[in-house]
Amino acid sequence: MAWVDGWRRVRRAPAILLGVFALTLAAAVPFAIVMRSALATHLGSSLEAAAAADRANWNWWQEFISQASGLGATFTPRIGGFAATLDSLSAIPDARLETRALLGLLAGDLALWAWLQGGVIDRFARRRPARVAGFSAVSSVFFFRFLRLGVIAGIVYWWLFTYLHPWLFDERYTDLTRGLDSERMAFAWRVAAYAVFGLLVVAANVTFDYARIRMVVEDRRSAIGGLAAAARFILRRPRAVAGLWCANALVFLAAVAAWAFLAPGVVPAGVMMWLAFLAAQLFVLVRLALKLHFVASQTALFQANLAHARYAAAPLPSWPESPMVESVAYPEAR
Repeated sequence: MAWVDGWRRVRRAPAILLGVFALTLAAAVPFAIVMRSALATHLGSSLEAAAAADRANWNWWQEFISQASGLGATFTPRIGGFAATLDSLSAIPDARLETRALLGLLAGDLALWAWLQGGVIDRFARRRPARVAGFSAVSSVFFFRFLRLGVIAGIVYWWLFTYLHPWLFDERYTDLTRGLDSERMAFAWRVAAYAVFGLLVVAANVTFDYARIRMVVEDRRSAIGGLAAAARFILRRPRAVAGLWCANALVFLAAVAAWAFLAPGVVPAGVMMWLAFLAAQLFVLVRLALKLHFVASQTALFQANLAHARYAAAPLPSWPESPMVESVAYPEAR
């Protein structure tokens, strides 16, 4: 089963998970330093500083937001606990743009993943350690190929969020609900719009995922060729592809639900603050593991269904040869 095989591959490559987590944490450090400087400058040594360290000082918080700009404008109550996760998830179906500072962070994250994914897919497909040099070499080879694929993906997502989303949720939704006297029907049409838009976004995402997998496993250079091959694979096995995606999505939703129950809110400075920080980092680690499992399980599904050649087939078990083989092959060694 591809879902179980995907977890097996992630478990056997702990360096991939820890390395991705370390890079993610390192990428966030410069932004954290900028935010710390902005908060320290605004608070100074005032009494508000002590109050903000002990509890959520809402009056000061609103004052800070009203004058903040750039990255500081993102320091809102939505960043605390589960609210941050819920806000990031709702931003996708609502097509809500973030501030320019976060867009820069997002662009950096996409570029980092464009470089990492080649090595990650190759590691999960080969199922043997590649070491740092080998991983970097594979990632560098596929980086520019994935950038070309990323341009196509950017155009597709730009059209979905710039044109299709407003048409569904503004124009079409307004036409369908005009004159309705039932809020239940209006809500049903809204849910239907979310379902249609979500299905198209998921379809695009899955297609680009399998395009990357086919480009790496089959060493394809053409982004368009990889997309065409991915589309053929999905259309020929829609149940397997959809079933795997749904299984992964259910696990992700279960993790989000658990975090909603366990996520700490705003805590005072001291031990509780560090415990809350560690809990948040643990959730980030879980989310990265789930993200890697998406890749590993999809790679496993592809290899399980197109194992007609050595580059796609799972490696055969190799047992140590008997010492008698040497004497048979080289009689003079007797």
